[in-house]
Amino acid sequence: MNWQGVIPAMTTPFTESGSVDHVLLGKHTNWLIDNGCQGIVALGSLGEGSTLSLTEKSEVLTTCVNALGKRAPVVAGVAALSTAEAVQIARAAHKAGCQGLMVLPPYVYSTDWREMKSHVDQVISATPLSCMLYNNPIAYKTDYLPSQIAELARDHANLHAVKESSADVRRLAAIKSEIGDRLALLVGVDDMIVEGIEAGATGWIAGLVNAFPKESVALFDLAMKGDKAKAFDLYRWFLPLLRMDVVVKFVQLIKLAQQEVGMGSERVRAPRLVLAGQERAEAQSIILQHLAQRPEL
Repeated sequence: MNWQGVIPAMTTPFTESGSVDHVLLGKHTNWLIDNGCQGIVALGSLGEGSTLSLTEKSEVLTTCVNALGKRAPVVAGVAALSTAEAVQIARAAHKAGCQGLMVLPPYVYSTDWREMKSHVDQVISATPLSCMLYNNPIAYKTDYLPSQIAELARDHANLHAVKESSADVRRLAAIKSEIGDRLALLVGVDDMIVEGIEAGATGWIAGLVNAFPKESVALFDLAMKGDKAKAFDLYRWFLPLLRMDVVVKFVQLIKLAQQEVGMGSERVRAPRLVLAGQERAEAQSIILQHLAQRPEL
């Protein structure tokens, strides 16, 4: 598993009846790789993983693995209410042929370091797969501090990366100061990618990439090359869209963007509902405006 470059946190498409649309899932997966992405992450928050059964999760992973073959790796998001279920998901991912795991803290229950460490210890140890710790204290109320991430890195040889989504760019430098280059650093919030690369990140678990892969890869590459003028020109155009990744209804917004570019549907699974009224009209207006002003790459 190479934790570098643009790796989409994939959405999960649904049919009109509400089941997973495996045909569109396979098509979308390959489209992202065709446009320069380095792999995909399935079953994350953007993938509405919390609404999928264990059987559905296994089927999603199998579809992604079969669709890509050896073209690019598939990473499974591992999040559950219980540690036992998280371990089940990790083992199902290994069986399906995934090459990596994105390890989240448990849903709902957040407590002290002893318990949260025990949870991720068991998930990381459940398979030999390469693992990326996902730190998102805003969404999951558990904050893995740089010193704690360093402890996990010492304890687990197969922990190879951290997805930092605290939205505090200083965290990247703090982690790097603790462990050097022991773990790959990946940005997990869309509107911090250029700043994150400046702070040492070499990967991006991206959201709007689901609708704009070409632009996402171009932005990442320009930032990595240090071409600040061109990077910020593209960033300036992209930012109103990238900010859709960091609000409560990010799933609905990104799926609406996919629908507008012809690669997906705005359908979501309850308790989410598709956007409606003025809220939808305003979001659609932003998307269409930026499509009309889409830069040539």
